[in-house]
Amino acid sequence: MSTLDEDVIVVTGASRGLGRAMVERFAEEGARVVLTARDEDRMNEIAAELPGESLVVPADVRDSEAVEQVIDRTIDEFGRIDTLVNNAGVSLLGMYDERNRLEDISEEDWDTVLEVNLKGVFLFTRAVLPHMYEQEHGNVINISSGLGRHAIGGAAPYVSSKWGLEGLTRTTALEGEEHGVTANALDPGGRVDTDIWAHLPDEEREQILDPDVMNDAAVLLASQGPDGVSGESMPAEEWEQRLG
Repeated sequence: MSTLDEDVIVVTGASRGLGRAMVERFAEEGARVVLTARDEDRMNEIAAELPGESLVVPADVRDSEAVEQVIDRTIDEFGRIDTLVNNAGVSLLGMYDERNRLEDISEEDWDTVLEVNLKGVFLFTRAVLPHMYEQEHGNVINISSGLGRHAIGGAAPYVSSKWGLEGLTRTTALEGEEHGVTANALDPGGRVDTDIWAHLPDEEREQILDPDVMNDAAVLLASQGPDGVSGESMPAEEWEQRLG
């Protein structure tokens, strides 16, 4: 029996990068995976190659009705949700290939980053918790960043969103404890070869982490039971040491 045999796992931002890597690994471990992002065609291509059952439900994480539909369709299809991975995220660096100082950031760009990276996590977590509470188990894995624990100049919206995510993770853990639900934050531990860093020269991209860097840690976190670690935040390598 695989580690996650028959578990139902919802992954946001599943169409590329870190999300795609985790989806493929979860499926290899026997999970039934629900892919959600805006790019339905890309998700269908990924799902077609997965070894087990999967479900593709396109959604914008900022749209509460679309989020509710993802969760409702998952329950209709599989009857439960064991793990939610809040992975969808954006940054101004990924959007514009450069850092942006506070005085140069538009209100629209600020809202985009905060709504995807923080509001989206809230909407999905709010939608999934009643089901996890009813079944008295579940894991919420929020994909964070080292910038959720320290700051740099030129990345105010992203830093703010990830610091908010860290707080939301801890609150989710505290409220979920009596219901058997864990909530933790996981980050890659460095720059990852995803679209955010597409502007880097090839020689620099070869020196950064591969998109599968969080796979082992994500599997360990998704494998936890109601008495598992909760309310913690650390890079993938530290999670592997903690739970491996």
